[in-house]
Amino acid sequence: MHLIREIVQQALMTGYLTVEAEDQLRQLLLTKYDWEDFRAFIILQHEAMEGRVRQESRELLKSRRIPCGSFKDEVAIAS
Repeated sequence: MHLIREIVQQALMTGYLTVEAEDQLRQLLLTKYDWEDFRAFIILQHEAMEGRVRQESRELLKSRRIPCGSFKDEVAIAS
């Protein structure tokens, strides 16, 4: 079974990587995987960096930003 490729394929088709899929990828990357899975993961990273795949985790992080007192910058609140 090539779960990394399946997760990547789904993210590329939808243009969206869910938190659950991201967690699955983290777990799978801790195990033994083949060259094609590694290649698929690299493609996913590239597509995310180019903005063609959105990450739910990043969107959640952005939505939790709040103004920080007298500072002009915003601070992300991790839960």
